[in-house]
Amino acid sequence: MPRFPGPGGLDMQRLMKEAQKLQMEMTRVEEELANKEVEGTSGGGMVKAIVTCAFEVKAIEIAPEVVDPDDIEMLQDLIVAAVNAGMSKARETNEAEMSKVTGGLNMPTKW
Repeated sequence: MPRFPGPGGLDMQRLMKEAQKLQMEMTRVEEELANKEVEGTSGGGMVKAIVTCAFEVKAIEIAPEVVDPDDIEMLQDLIVAAVNAGMSKARETNEAEMSKVTGGLNMPTKW
């Protein structure tokens, strides 16, 4: 029996296979990104935040000379800035890696 393409001449079976391949590749990349770590810094590198590309903070490193008991607010601000920088790098890395898989299509991810 001959196969006829679906509406508009689309081969629905081929399209479904391509979608499955794309989904599998996206899942593989998401798993790799979950283990990839990036670093955000603030205060000229005095505070570092290590963040996974799954948006999990793994570590905070603080140079001893930035710790001033009389200025806790500055240290808190530096930590927040470093974490935000790390999250931003993680987001950029995610977008760059996913666009390689999707060919630049704006595909939703679980991030």
